[in-house]
Parts: sequence; C-alpha cells; structure tokens
Amino acid sequence: MAKQKKQTIPLLPLRGLLVYPTMVLHLDVGRDKSVQALEKVMVDKKEIVLTSQTDLSVDEPSEDDIYHMGTLVYIKQMLRLPNGTIRVLVEGLNRTRIEAFRDQGEYLEVDVSTLPEETETADANQQALMRTVLEQFEQFTKLSKKVSSETLSSVQDIQEPGRMADIVASHLPIKVSQKQSLLNLVDVTERLEALLDILNNEKEVLGLEKKIGQRVKKSMEQTQKEYYLREQMKAIQKELGEKEGKTGEVDELKEKIEEAGMPEAVKAKAEKELGRYEKVPASSAESSVIRNYIDWLVTLPWHSETADRLDITNAETILNEDHYGLDMVKERVLEYLAVQEMTQEIKGPILCLAGPPGVGKTSLARSIARALEREFVRASLGGVRDDAEIRGHRRTYVGAMPGRIIQGMHSAGTVNPVFLLDEIDKMASDFRGDPSSAMLEVLDPEQNHSFSDHYIEEAYDLSKVMFVTTANNVGAIPEPLLDRMEIISIAGYTEVEKVEIAKNYLLPRQLQEHGLTKGQLRLQEDALLKTIRYYTREAGVRTLERQLGTVCRKAVKQIVSNEKKRVVVTPNTLEDMLGKPKYRYGQAEVEDQIGTATGLAYTSGGGDTLAIEVLLTKGDGELTLTGKLGDVMKESAKAAFTYIRSRSEELKIDPNFHENHDIHIHVPEGATPKDGPSAGITMATALISALTNRPVKKEVGMTGEITLRGRVLPIGGVKEKSMSAHRSGLKTIILPKENEKDLEDVPESVREGLTYLFVSHLDEVLDIALGESNENSKS
Repeated sequence: MAKQKKQTIPLLPLRGLLVYPTMVLHLDVGRDKSVQALEKVMVDKKEIVLTSQTDLSVDEPSEDDIYHMGTLVYIKQMLRLPNGTIRVLVEGLNRTRIEAFRDQGEYLEVDVSTLPEETETADANQQALMRTVLEQFEQFTKLSKKVSSETLSSVQDIQEPGRMADIVASHLPIKVSQKQSLLNLVDVTERLEALLDILNNEKEVLGLEKKIGQRVKKSMEQTQKEYYLREQMKAIQKELGEKEGKTGEVDELKEKIEEAGMPEAVKAKAEKELGRYEKVPASSAESSVIRNYIDWLVTLPWHSETADRLDITNAETILNEDHYGLDMVKERVLEYLAVQEMTQEIKGPILCLAGPPGVGKTSLARSIARALEREFVRASLGGVRDDAEIRGHRRTYVGAMPGRIIQGMHSAGTVNPVFLLDEIDKMASDFRGDPSSAMLEVLDPEQNHSFSDHYIEEAYDLSKVMFVTTANNVGAIPEPLLDRMEIISIAGYTEVEKVEIAKNYLLPRQLQEHGLTKGQLRLQEDALLKTIRYYTREAGVRTLERQLGTVCRKAVKQIVSNEKKRVVVTPNTLEDMLGKPKYRYGQAEVEDQIGTATGLAYTSGGGDTLAIEVLLTKGDGELTLTGKLGDVMKESAKAAFTYIRSRSEELKIDPNFHENHDIHIHVPEGATPKDGPSAGITMATALISALTNRPVKKEVGMTGEITLRGRVLPIGGVKEKSMSAHRSGLKTIILPKENEKDLEDVPESVREGLTYLFVSHLDEVLDIALGESNENSKS
C-alpha cells in the first residue's frame, strides 16, 4: 500500500455533489469562504480539498456538517462570471481523510492525510469483480438510456480496478450519501463489491420502472398527466405489496362493506359510491363527501343486537334500586318484559313520561335500559326548530350530516337500544320546518321499520328500538304526535315519598359529592321534613337536592374550620343552614276573605294553587283581566260574568251592578303565564263573593269549568291538583262530579288529608265555599 501523505490545505465544501479521484468536471463557486479558499490556492499549488456537506441547508458548515472523507483536486482552470460566482475546472487526484478542521475566518482549512490509489495489477478476484461490474453496468445503461455508449466504451478500457469503480459510481443516479459510502472505501475489493450491490439494486429498480411504465401506458391518454401520476402510484404500491394511499383505502372500505351486514339495497348503494370514490381525485371536495357517506353506512348498526335480559324479578329489583315510587311506570316496563318473554318478539313501544321537572323522567329511562341490559342513548329535543335535525341534511349541502335519530343509533352501536327523546314538548316550528312532523315517522310503529334519513337516503329499521320520550306539558305536543305515544303521567311525590327519596338517594349522593361520611353529618328526619315543607314547593325533588347540597356545604365549612367534628341538623338549627323559611305551610290563605277564592291549576311544573282576586270600583261596567292570563281563562271569566248577570236576582245582586261598577279580576304572580279550562267556578265564586260581600272559606280549593247556564264541567290533572292542595294546606277540594273516578290515581296519603266534594252546578259550589245555603233553582 502506498504511503499516506499529510498536509494542511484549504477546504471547499460542496452541496449535493461529490468528486471522485480521476474525475474532471466544472464547479460553480459562490460562497465567500469558498471563493477566498480558491484565491488562496491559486497563488500556490492550485490544489484544494473537496468534501460534501451532510446537510445541504447549512450555508456556513462546521466540522460536524461535512463528511470527513474527501478528494484532493487540482484546479486546471478558473473563470469569474458576471454574476460574481467563479467557475472552476477541477481534476480529482486522491482520496483524503480530514484529520483536523479549522475556520481561518476568510476560508476553511483542514489537516488531511492523502491516500494514493493502489496501481498494482488486479488480482484474479478483482478481475472477476471488474467483469461482473462491467456486465451489470452494461445492462444498467441499456435500461437507463441516460448513459451514453461512449461512456460505456471508456469504462471498458480501464484496467485499474479502483479507477474503474470510481468512474462507474460517478455515472450512477444515486444519492450523495451512497456515493460517499463508496468514497469512504479505500480497499479496492470492498469498493467493487459495494458497487456491485448498488448496481444490482439500481438495475432492479429500473426494471420495475419499465414494467410500471408499460402498465400505465395501456390505461392512460397522453393529455391526462394527473391521471398518469395516479396510476403510476397505484402500480408502484402494487409492486411493493403496500396498501397505502387511496388504493389501500378502497380495499379497506370494500372489506368493511362486506363485514357490515347491510341490506342488499344499501350494500349496492355503498359499492356504487365506493366506485365513484375510487375515480374522483383525492384533492376534490367531493372525495371527502363520498368518503364520509361511506363511513356512515359501514359504521351504522344494521343487524348488531343486544339480547334482552328477560328476568322480571331482576328488572323489578333494578327499577326499585334506582327510583322510589313511580309504580305505574315500573309496572308498564315489567308488562313489556312479560310480553317479550311470552312472544319472543314485539315492536318497541313508545312511552311518554309526562310530568313536572325533577321527578326523575330522564334517570328512569336510563334505569329501563339497565334493567333490559340494552344500550342507552339520549337526544335532547328542547329548542329544535329545523326538521333536518331529525331527518338529516341532504348530501348536496356543505357540512351535511345525518339527523339526531341516525346519530343516536350510530352512538348506540345496536339496533335495539333504549332511545330517550328528551323534552319532546319543547320542539318548535318556524320557517326552517316542522320537526314535530318529522318525528311522526320515527314514533309510528307502523312506519319506523323503514325510517328515511335525508343524508343516508336508504331505509333504516327502527322497529326494535324502545323509544322513551319525556314531556313537562302534554298539551304542548301536537295531537298527531301524541296519538303515537303511550302517556304515563308522573305527577310528583308526596311528602312521605320525598322523605324516603331524600334519605335513600339524595342525601347519600350529596354526602359523597361533598366528601362527607354519614358519621360527619346527620340530618334528623324532622329537619328533613321541615326542609321539604318550608324550603321547597315543587312536584319533583330537584330543589330539595339543592337545599341538601347547601346543608352539606355549610357542614363541610364547619368541619374544615375545626368548629365541629360532627354536625347534627335539627329542626331548630335548620334556619342557621338555610336561612328563613321561603314558603308557608298548612294554610293557603291566612283568613276568610271577600272576593278571593283559591283555585287549583295544572302547570308544566306540576300542580299549583291560584289565588283569584276580584275588586269592585265605581265605574260604568268595564271588565278588566290581569295576571298574564291565556285566552281560555279570559273566556272563563267572561262566561262567569255573563252567568252572574243572568242570575243576579236569584243571587241577591243588584241587576244593574255592571252599569255602576268596574270589575277587576286579577291572578297574582303576573309574570307566570296561566291558561286552561279549570278556573271557571273559581272566578265565578270570587266574583259573587265580591258582589254579595260574603267571604270565601280559606281552607277550600276548587277547580272546574263553568257553562253559561252554571253547569260544572270536568277537568284534567286531578292527581297533580290534589297534591298541590295537600302541599298548600287546604282541607277541602271541590271537584266536578264527573271527576270522581279520577280519585283512584291520587296517592292514599294525599286523599287521607283532604275532603273531596263533588258538584255538578255552581249553586253547589257557592253552598260550600260561601258557607250559606242557596236554594235557588238550577237553570
């Protein structure tokens, strides 16, 4: 091996270029340090070291940014160009190994060891390698067509193995890093072997490119460049056996379509859309629209179904664990399970849990799902005004998506979940559509086996879904929609039920949320009852839970501040926790009053009492109605007024009272809307009381509509009104005769505390409420 020669010489870093020994080529030099290095060597030996940069983006390379094996070159010619760069003609001399790197400020300088090439005759092994390299290089030139025949001839004439390896490497279209790996190999045999591996690989790549080109050429037109590139990518992926890009996506979607178990019509639609997706360019906006649509089709549950747990005893246990009372609802669910067990197949019922807020409608639906061991999904319909929220948007719109029903089924993942449609009475209609009409198909057992969503476009079977809806006010639900549902009324809870619910459900939950144990806070039952009576007035228990939360927070503060280790709340200490009582309990009115009658009303918040006041002033017979009354209550007031005028003599009232007095009928709490056909007899009683100067008994509450002839018509909501009367401390309730049958729905604990009197005419009402006999004949 020739002796290494050490010397110090300027360095010229190259970007994206490598020079082998014996190579002659032009270089354009523009960087200041490189120009200075050239000018330095031109006045001396005209030799400089060239090495490639590892990172092309670096403008001022350091020792770490260059390869440490380079080439010593001789500068044969240098020419300054008009743009300031220098063009030089260099000839590679020897490999050099950089031993040390120095930045001289104006230029870079390195200490190098020059490695002269071996000039000995090739041995037998090297000759065999040279022949193989020449054969491979010849085949490469035929495939590549980028290497001229003159180049091949010149290579064939080279006898030195090292020089031949360098010349062949310089003509290969390989990366600088690969060329550098060959430059690093000082041993000629190793260099020839490495070059042979690279030639074999490049020849194989060229063969694949040719095959790909032939395949693409058959399926493209000359003007479709974009199409050609796509096909070429597909062909490359096929040869590599990779499933990436759009081709892999299409194959994956085909598998999903097969596995989804769709109906044949839906499967055909999905395959058709997949064909469109395959042809549409990936950059097209339509591509993502089609892909989203196919994703919805393959991820929707078409046949996946959970098995119902048809165990009535277990279901009853679960329902009782989660809720106290609500016997009618629990009975209905158990009936459904019994029929399911008997027939093994029944269309999903549509239950409507109707009642005031806070009575547990939503949580009851969740318990039904747990009892049946079905998936549970909830969609809130409050404030929905657009029917596209139910049926979905058509796919032609930007941002189109399925409606809430299909979205819910997608979330459930099964075809038979318990689907809660919350607050169905709060849907509204406007210029965007009528969502309540769109719900007709969803909730009709005869239609929902083929529900059509505008986005999905194909029929979807909802017949196995158990729909449960909730509503505060059944009267706000359109008749056609109401006809499709089975109404289960939840009127609210009695005091006894509220005490049990608070002890068994609300208080333990609040203790846990506030980090308390039963030993740290004890709420006596009398204090709990006082909380219910004096700090809440509701059908449900939501306000009660908030009040219990307040008690827990006060207790936590006392324990954390070390005032007490254990807090016991008694009726006497309750005011310290919750402040002064917010409501009166035990009497609706303080005393018998003239012109004031207590009516019973049914509201979306449950039952409530209404104090209807009448006042006479001098005037010319004007009738004024205030208190934010609805049309029905205004009509009731006018009917009562007309009836009294027609019976003024029998009632011992001045026949000309309407000419001498203005009459003002007022219902307090004017900010609360009031309407309904149940205040007729109350308004008439208050008006007659004011005109005859007879007081109305304070413990009497009444409800019923009146006709122009004084007949009392039946009303609804007897259970809710009875419970409101019980909460308000009334003792006697006047009801229409035809409502006597509705007492069965009233809890026994409420019935025991009230006296029910049934009437069919207003005269009977006056006998009871005004406390004086009225023997006038009925009309």
